[in-house]
Amino acid sequence: PNLTYDIQMLKKKVDSGAQYIVTQMFFDNSVYYRFVDACRKEGINVPIIPGIKPIGSKRDLATIPQTFHVDFPDELVSLLNGATKLAEIREIGEYWCIKQAKDLLAHDVPGVHFYTLGKADRVAKIVREVF
Repeated sequence: PNLTYDIQMLKKKVDSGAQYIVTQMFFDNSVYYRFVDACRKEGINVPIIPGIKPIGSKRDLATIPQTFHVDFPDELVSLLNGATKLAEIREIGEYWCIKQAKDLLAHDVPGVHFYTLGKADRVAKIVREVF
């Protein structure tokens, strides 16, 4: 129902033996950093691996928030709204994912999980760029 409850349930999982956490996808790294801080305040000290995904279509702007209850940063929405071709949208999605991954790694995250959703070729391109 809310983040507080989610963190309480997460704490129970860790207390029961979970050795790491992989987050739901997000598109704003500040959300991840706040989540990690909130977990640490509750005594959750296992690695928290960020989960990110490249946007693949304008339809993602509607379906991802409905399905996963995440928000898109205004900058990303603006970039995507300015694109007219699918190839442009995918380039923006890759650019954003690369930008996120580089920032996360610069902040010493324990690793990065890429949600491929069957589009491994795009993620492979991102991984080559980031690593």
